[in-house]
Amino acid sequence: MAVTPPVGDAPHWWREASGALAASDSTMARVIAGWTGHGHLRSRGDPFTTLARSIVGQQISVKAAQSVWNRFEAAAVTVTPQRVARMRLTTLTKAGLSTRKAEYVRDLAAHFVSGAVDPAHWPGLDDEAVIEELVQVRGIGRWTAEMFLIFNLLRPDVYPLDDLGLLKAISIHYNDGRSVTRAEAAELGERWRPWRTLATWYLWRSLDPLPVDY
Repeated sequence: MAVTPPVGDAPHWWREASGALAASDSTMARVIAGWTGHGHLRSRGDPFTTLARSIVGQQISVKAAQSVWNRFEAAAVTVTPQRVARMRLTTLTKAGLSTRKAEYVRDLAAHFVSGAVDPAHWPGLDDEAVIEELVQVRGIGRWTAEMFLIFNLLRPDVYPLDDLGLLKAISIHYNDGRSVTRAEAAELGERWRPWRTLATWYLWRSLDPLPVDY
């Protein structure tokens, strides 16, 4: 099946990845063809802001997360690690963050300020090394780190096996709607290396055409 991947500000590897997966997997080719031209993966925001937003948005609706973020942003004036690290917990909670999330956001800021989390050296690290660095921060688990690798760093071969949307899409397209285990999804994903990010993104779009930015 011929597929013409989107261009523009898509990741530099997007065209090659789309063509390779469409050529090697007929089911994936249909999934890609169904959404080609309706957008593509793109990076959003600087690393600190992206990670702070992911913490703020945990376990609440998108609408509620945006409301809290707006209040947090107004309270901070400038959302930088240096500024957030100096904010009082009471200021953060008055902006709508729970006490735990306020602690998490300040811990994130402290890691950036100290250099324990340092975006400058990420280009030289593989995915697992970046994940290991990020999960040092309170409130950032593996799934959040993987979303960051996909939506901020645009890494091409991230495969978030703990993502329920990914597992649901695999069950629909590859298992006749029957649920799949994490192990089964992992085995299937081997055929998509080294472009599992693209496979994941298109499988997500098959469920929801509106991309979510993490």
